[in-house]
Parts: sequence; structure tokens; C-alpha cells
Amino acid sequence: MASLLEVCGLTVELPTAAGWVRPVNDVSLRIGVGESLGLVGESGSGKTMMALTLLGLLPPGARVGGQATLVTKGVNGAKEKNDETGEKMRAGTSLIGLSEREWREVRGRQIAMIFQEPMTALNPVMRVGAQIEEGIRAHESALDASEVRHRVLEALRHAAVPEAEVRAEQFPHQLSGGLRQRAMIAMALAGGPRLLIADEPTTALDVTVQKQILDLLDRLRRELQLGLLFITHDLGVVAQVADRVAVMYAGRIVEEGPAQDVLGAPRHPYTQGLLAASPTLVRGKLTPIPGTVPQLTALPPGCAFEPRCALRVEECTRAVPQLRPASADHSARCILV
Repeated sequence: MASLLEVCGLTVELPTAAGWVRPVNDVSLRIGVGESLGLVGESGSGKTMMALTLLGLLPPGARVGGQATLVTKGVNGAKEKNDETGEKMRAGTSLIGLSEREWREVRGRQIAMIFQEPMTALNPVMRVGAQIEEGIRAHESALDASEVRHRVLEALRHAAVPEAEVRAEQFPHQLSGGLRQRAMIAMALAGGPRLLIADEPTTALDVTVQKQILDLLDRLRRELQLGLLFITHDLGVVAQVADRVAVMYAGRIVEEGPAQDVLGAPRHPYTQGLLAASPTLVRGKLTPIPGTVPQLTALPPGCAFEPRCALRVEECTRAVPQLRPASADHSARCILV
């Protein structure tokens, strides 16, 4: 599968009163054209910060290291080059160190994001159609009014919004939660992006609407050949939409591989704990993971999960383990692998 996004050793540092912290720490991942990657983890594990880094929306003072490359469109065999570590990176647009003007060419047109809570992400005093139109005009100012209107309605129909002409003239508070989320999806699609980031798009939706939104995102990914980075803490949701799964803990990827392997035969104790704590259709006792996620200002010297791990041994406290192959496409950051 042709690569769309390649991330290698990505690190984000933020200044705090207690010193610099790393909410994203040496993260490497890959998303192919038309592929869905589920990014899973507890709140505070660094998932959303990872997404904001790929959109250049980090808070002031943030420092970014490593590489993130959006592979050149239409180049399946793009010429490769070596980075400083010898890793292969395909030619394309680097997402590190862009100016704000350069970011405006990437946001919306190359990468778009569906934010977690549409009622706060949408402008409450602007009609839905006007908000979608704003994004289109930001990238294609030469379009006349009729062309822009056509693009707005086309985006709403792509997002399966019924009565698109009527909904375009309504305000966000006049729409249900499911329709607001569809409007957010339409806004993200309007610029014709190649990579779509969905940050917990089904939060606060009832299960029926949740299933509809998941089916919609999966259909759009296949029809438009979008790369999809799906961020969630719900393993049941990620099982429905993801081809591959990356599990994040305390800023690092601790397990990554095909969804059926990671969810069916997890190799990292943290992933195993998440699955044991997830409700299923079979009645049984849920087993919570003891303890809490460590503060980024006070990470243990070895494995970040070691204080909560039932399988820990002395070696776990000495150094941060590397990702180890569990199979051809499956790896985990644990010395027991």
C-alpha cells in the first residue's frame, strides 16, 4: 500500500512550571492511502497532542523534533531519502518547521480534522453553510458564489446530511448532535483533504448515531481513498473502523500492528489491561487497571507502565524498552515480548 503519512521519531516538548514535558515522545507511525489507523489510549496519553502536531496547532513555546512527512500526491514510488537515523523517508511535504503561511496551505487542503465536540468547534452565530463556505474560500478564493454554494451542498451530501439546502441555512443549535457531527465532517471534506484526523468523533452520541457516524467515516475513507487517523479510548469503536491499531501510553507508542492482532492477541500488558477493562456482550466482571497514568513531569526511569504492571520484573525499572517485534507486522514496547 502506498504511503500517505510517515512519522519518524516525532517528539513534542511543552514548557511548564515544573520544567519541559514530552506529551509526544519518540513516536513513529505510518498511514497508507485509503488506510485507517486507530490511535488508542487513556486521557492524557498524548493522542490529541499528536493530532495537533500534524496540523501545526501546538500552543506557543512548543518545541518539535523528529520527522513527519506527507508523501507527494500521486507518487507511489516516490524517491526515498535517509534521515539522520538512517530511516527511509519518502519525498513529500515535511510537516516540521512550517511557517504559518505554509501551514494554511496544508490545513484543510491536505490534512483536515474532525474535532471532538462539534457544539464548541462550530461557531454558534454562523449558519452551517457559511462555516463550510469559509473553509472553501480560504483555499480557492477565485471561485464564484454559485460554485462555492455547489461545493458546500456537495460536502453536506457527502457527509449524508439530509435536506442539505435546508441544513446549510440553519445554525448549529438547530441541529441534533448527530447532524452537528455530520456538519463537522462536511466541513473537513470541503477542501478535498488526503488525510482525515478524527478526534473521538462519537463522544456523547447515543449508540445508534455512533454506529451511523462510524459507518459514514468508513464509507468515505473507501470511496475517497482517504487516510484516516482515528483517535479514541474505546477499543470497541476502533475495532469497527481501524485496519491497524497503535496504542499510546504516557506519550509513547507501546504497541502497534494489525487491528485483529493487537485486539485479538495483545502483547503489551497495558493493551491487555485495556481489553480486560472494556465491557463486552458476555456478562462478566470488569478488571480495572490499578493506579493512574504517571505525570509527565515524574515519569519512572524505566517502562512508564511498570508501576501499574502485574508482570513487572526488576529489568523494567532500568531503562525504557524498545519496540520489539511480536510478529511480522506486530510490535510491542515490552521486555517480555
